[in-house]
Amino acid sequence: MGYGTQMNAEIVSIGTELLLGQIVNTNAAYLAAELAALGVPVYHQTTVGDNLERAVEVLRQALSRADVVLITGGLGPTPDDITREVVARALGEELVFDEESAEQIRAFFAARGREATETNLRQAYLPASAQPIPNPLGTAPGVLAEKGGKIVVALPGVPPEMKQMWAETVKPYLQQTGRIETFLRSRTLRVVGLGESFVADRLGELLDSTNPTLATYAQRGEVTLRLTARAVSEEEAQTLLDELEQRIRERIGPYICGRDEEGLEYEVGRLLRATGWTIAVAESCTGGLIGHRLTAVPGSSDYFVGGIVAYSNEVKRRWLGVPEETLRRVGAVSEETARAMAQGVRERLQTDLGLACTGIAGPGGGTPEKPVGLVYVALAAPDEGRGECHRWRGSREDIKYRASQAALDLLRRYLAGRIEWRP
Repeated sequence: MGYGTQMNAEIVSIGTELLLGQIVNTNAAYLAAELAALGVPVYHQTTVGDNLERAVEVLRQALSRADVVLITGGLGPTPDDITREVVARALGEELVFDEESAEQIRAFFAARGREATETNLRQAYLPASAQPIPNPLGTAPGVLAEKGGKIVVALPGVPPEMKQMWAETVKPYLQQTGRIETFLRSRTLRVVGLGESFVADRLGELLDSTNPTLATYAQRGEVTLRLTARAVSEEEAQTLLDELEQRIRERIGPYICGRDEEGLEYEVGRLLRATGWTIAVAESCTGGLIGHRLTAVPGSSDYFVGGIVAYSNEVKRRWLGVPEETLRRVGAVSEETARAMAQGVRERLQTDLGLACTGIAGPGGGTPEKPVGLVYVALAAPDEGRGECHRWRGSREDIKYRASQAALDLLRRYLAGRIEWRP
């Protein structure tokens, strides 16, 4: 199938704080995803500081190679907010005072019992050919200009303001241009229990697919698969994605634990609802992270009863019933202790299942026999109990998250009836 030429985009982020690493550039990621969903490819992203000459140079370069340039940041009232002047210079225009924007700024402050100052009203100046983009959440209007077949959009750097202005004004404007000829739709599948190289081996020639495309990404505790389809209609794009997903599931279905934004805890929640079982958790090294993830799912009160964070041996013994002899003989970080914790929390909170985790998250506390990154997870069920040993490297945060992931995956595999207990 062939496709015609359609618009492409570039994202320019303005702000010295971005270059210094003081703020993470979530705006660019959001806009790139939104443009991709529209079928508008983004070929370049550029970040430039609050320097007028450099920012003008960046914008001119962007206009030389992109049909649409989206700018975020630099629309506030202070002297380092230079975006309006940057756009005017790049387009070869003067800044002119827009009375309608000024009235909206005045009304914003009047509603709060204040009067707009001259500094605030600097935001009402726009390039001569531009129209303002209403800002329902703030004082800085956006800028929308079309000149010589190119579109320039400037939005505030404040994420909630930027997102609402994009959704209410910019996105509909681009959709009405008639220059979006294809739909680009993506889907993400989440994989646990297989490393990226093993996933690639099992998918084989599917990774060579050109439409939809398929790519693998190693994440913390899982591998994500991104499926992307291009088509002339929404329905055709979704059909292409459905067909590729089915082929993927035929090869690695038991390891797929989630889709798009719904991770492992959502899959576990679905399985718990299907069985009608309840669960409680006992956590040591994860410090409540497993319970947090389980309760992040709306409606989790249907199956999650509660948890005990048993960080000390005394709490493990007194509140979970871990035998003193077990703690003395094999220690808190052991499969026996993890299994006793799982059974203990199951009995004390009177649930169908008990899930437990104990380990050494680091950076200290390890020994040659029990190094940092050693973690045991265990499940207690009506019919049996099982435990697993894991060893990871990484930061304290990494190890804690991987431990929660391993515990939830142990639960998922049991509930799904596809238990593949590791030796």
